[in-house]
Formats: sequence, structure tokens, C-alpha cells
Amino acid sequence: MKKPHPGYPSDVSDEEWAFAAPYLTLMREAAPQREYPLRHLFNAVRYLARTGVPWRYLPGDFPAWPAVYQQLRRWLDARCFESMVDDLRQLLRTAQGHAAEPSAILLDSRTLQSTPESGHRAGYDGAKRRKGSKVHIAVDTLGHLLAALVTPANEQDRAQVAALTEEVQAITGQSVTLAYVDQGYTGEEPAQAAAEQGIALHVVKLPAAKRGFVLLPKRWVVERSFAWAARFRRLARDYERLTTTLEGIHYLVFACLMLVKANHINLLSH
Repeated sequence: MKKPHPGYPSDVSDEEWAFAAPYLTLMREAAPQREYPLRHLFNAVRYLARTGVPWRYLPGDFPAWPAVYQQLRRWLDARCFESMVDDLRQLLRTAQGHAAEPSAILLDSRTLQSTPESGHRAGYDGAKRRKGSKVHIAVDTLGHLLAALVTPANEQDRAQVAALTEEVQAITGQSVTLAYVDQGYTGEEPAQAAAEQGIALHVVKLPAAKRGFVLLPKRWVVERSFAWAARFRRLARDYERLTTTLEGIHYLVFACLMLVKANHINLLSH
């Protein structure tokens, strides 16, 4: 007999679930093949992302782990979390007095240490002295996720500009004209790749006499976004066998973060 669900800090609130449910309902809730309520499956996925537990270590009061994994795959394949993040971003931006779609973005990457599950596709990042996967993201100037791309860690940041900017413009309806980047994106090739999408790259350089930690103009926003994601232990390392799963979990994590933020400022009750 399954234990009653005691409730965890990662559980979705009533207001958050009311907003999220339409994005996650791929077939009617009362469909005869449905064994578990969608909300319980979503809570299990959130718990896994927040705590980082292996699939088979999900607490027994959640649905069986194969059912949770299968449902997550369905959500990722249908790009449910990307759709949710897109709408939440517009909702949060307009609530804070900004245009629904951004005109400026920030690009950056971080390297996640590989694990036995992900080691077959890992690369070596010489700058970080770490073997693993590199997560490239684009965020707006408020830190909300726009696009995510995973490559082996030895891939150069500048080589991902074309794919990221093309995805950003497809999502925003060609609204972006400026992208802030660090010195890893210097050169004609990334500038040309961005220009082909109607975006100018602005390289934010370190001061010539850097000593200790330096807060770079604009650049701190994307670093904060990575810090937000790093609080979810499933993203502390690369635990995923598939690149698409690691990308998808980033959208899941930002959906969780943005749901909390929207609920906190009473945007979900209207």
C-alpha cells in the first residue's frame, strides 16, 4: 500500500498548479490509461530536480519512478516547459513594466562535471580543467531563460552563437537587437553569426587591472541565472545520459523558479 504523500518543500502550490496544468495535460486527466494524477507526477519531477536524487531513490509516496520518468519524457518531447517558460517570461516582464519581448539578451556558458551516466559524450574544458558538458544559455536582462544548448565541454562558446541567436529570434519574434557577451565570444565569426540574426554582439571586457572579484556591467545577470539553476542539485553535475534531457531539465528548473516568482507577486491568481 502506497504511503500518503506528506508534502515536500518542492511541491507545487495550488496557484502554481492552476497555471501549469494546461501546459502539462497532454491527454485528458480522466483518460483510462492514466494511472497517477498529473500533479503528483509533476511534484515528483520537481523533487528530483531540486534534491538531485537518482530515479530509483524517489520516495515511496511518489508515483513509481518509471511512470515519473516516462511522463517527464513526454513533457520534454512536447516542449511543455519551454512553452511555460516563454509565457511566464512575458507575464513577469510586463508586470515589471517591460515590453513582453526583450530587445537585449545575455549569452554565457558553464561547464558541468561529467558522471558515469554522461561520460560517453563529455569533453575536456581546458580553461576550467574539467571534463563534462557545457551548458550555453541566453537570458533576457531580468535573467529569464530564453534558450539553452548543451555541448561537450571542449566546444567553444563562440561556435554556439548562431544556434542560440536563431533560437532566441524564433522565440521572441525577431525582437532582439543586442547581446551582451564576455571575452570568450570575441572575433569576427561570432559577431557575423549574430549579425545574420539581426543582433549586435557587445563584448563586456574585464578591467585591465583586475584584482579579486569584479562585478561586470550587465554580465552579472546571466551569472545570477546560473546561480539560480545551481540551487537545483540535479544540475550540480551532468547526470543525464541524453543531451536533450539535460537541456529540458534547465527549462523545468526555470519554470519552477518563474512560477514561484509569479505567484509571489500575485500574477497567478488573476
